[in-house]
Amino acid sequence: MTPGGNKRSRYGNSRVSPVLVLDAEALLSLARQRGPRFREVHAAIEAARRLRRNIVTPAVTLAELYRGPGYNQVVDSCLSRDAWVDVRDTDRTFARFVGGVLAAARADSSDIADAHAVAVAVQDGGGIILTGEPTDLNRLSAAYPNVQVAPI
Repeated sequence: MTPGGNKRSRYGNSRVSPVLVLDAEALLSLARQRGPRFREVHAAIEAARRLRRNIVTPAVTLAELYRGPGYNQVVDSCLSRDAWVDVRDTDRTFARFVGGVLAAARADSSDIADAHAVAVAVQDGGGIILTGEPTDLNRLSAAYPNVQVAPI
């Protein structure tokens, strides 16, 4: 952490603002390596890397995508191939951020996966969330002006 509270980038002394967050649709598009969504996600990741920004997906996103051997292999191959995508585990501190996102939006636990994506950006001081389904993420991030939702 820097004195101002921002996390340092994995690339060195660059401040991380914003982080690029991949939701399930974005990560699956990256994993499949084809189609217009893949090209958009890949371009966003390349831009984030050039700007020395962290690229993160919440661990709960993996739970959304792990649906059997075929899916598991595609997701795991993506995470191995695209090693710059960090997976954010849910510990007690992060769980408080997730709960705060749900509370601020007056949402229930049906939004738990999307709340994790918003919480990554909130915890990191702001960010951009790539998603194929922006409606719920826009509602959950409405209280956080430093969080942007980018549809793919």
